[in-house]
Amino acid sequence: MAVSIDVDKCNGCGMCSRSCPYLALVIEDKKAKWLEERCTLCGACLESCKFGALTGEMPTREVPDFSDYRDVWVFVEQHDGALHRSAFELIGCARGLADDLGQKVAVAVFGAEVKGQAQDLIRHGADRCIVVEDPGLAYYRTCTYTHVLGEIIRGYKPGILLIAATHLGRDLAPRLARRMGLGLTADCTRLSIDPEEKILLQTRPAFGGNIMATIVSRFSRPQTATVRPGIMKALEPDATRTGEIVVEELDMAECREFTHVLECVLQEKKRADLAAAKIIVAGGRPVCSERGIEVLREFAEAVGAEVACTRVVVEEGFLPVEHQVGQTGQSVRPEVYFACGISGAIQHKAGMDGSRYIVAINKDPDAPIFGVADYAIVGDLFEILPALTRSIKGS
Repeated sequence: MAVSIDVDKCNGCGMCSRSCPYLALVIEDKKAKWLEERCTLCGACLESCKFGALTGEMPTREVPDFSDYRDVWVFVEQHDGALHRSAFELIGCARGLADDLGQKVAVAVFGAEVKGQAQDLIRHGADRCIVVEDPGLAYYRTCTYTHVLGEIIRGYKPGILLIAATHLGRDLAPRLARRMGLGLTADCTRLSIDPEEKILLQTRPAFGGNIMATIVSRFSRPQTATVRPGIMKALEPDATRTGEIVVEELDMAECREFTHVLECVLQEKKRADLAAAKIIVAGGRPVCSERGIEVLREFAEAVGAEVACTRVVVEEGFLPVEHQVGQTGQSVRPEVYFACGISGAIQHKAGMDGSRYIVAINKDPDAPIFGVADYAIVGDLFEILPALTRSIKGS
């Protein structure tokens, strides 16, 4: 498509320029000018011109035949031979997607010695486990893992690929997508299959969490998405499940790596492990004080919980960022989530609405958090939490 401009009809009003999100139209000498290198062929400018000065046809694009791309795949993250918990969560999600498609679940795991973990992945819902073992895969390196995963994808042609949105996954997924020309949706909070098109519907927060956008990848395979740890629910392991274990041997010499791991130093863990917590006590704006944090911690200690918070508590400097739950923080799925003084903005709910039980404490009876709460307590958290703490401790 090319945008044609009739300079006799153009009066330089600038409507086309303002409508273009990519600045592909500018006004020079009171006439519109098209910058082809910036244009994405969205057609917004054609609809904006009220004087018929812009003409052009939107290109039609046929969806390629992807009938030979099948199955739902999960990239399994491992550290020093131990599988990351996100692998089991993604397998649980993949199992539901694959069942809707009438297809299988496959996992890909790379490392120095990881074949022994394959059966555990099958017990959690995988039908096939692709293993690549090599000393060069013992520790994650961007180019090496991108090369190996790319070769596996070319050989097996998966229809869907899920990667955890961990530090590792957020580095690997975009590199893989760029190398293979894939559509990638990051930080998904919900995945489902369109019943008519049988394509992956990838839902994630957008525009600061004010809307939930559903994105599809019609023109590339595999349909690739990253998912935050803690969003999806792992299946209970089934010791009777059986599956196929395939060990692939790849030519690692083809991978040019620019970095080398010289030494790995384990650091004592200091951050809050909210994703693995069974009980979480979270505070909002009212706890932004030394007394507020103390009340929160005392109650959390009494019930054996991790302490969490909303964004404002971190911004005010009362808790470090690793305690933040929400769209820009961690996503959690505890058994019980205490929301103390939290209004229930969509940005925060995006990170905690997978909790099994939600107990909300708020002075405002119309607070949005009560719309998702299983138990609602209308009152002052500075009165309710100390009373609960004393009752639990029996004092």
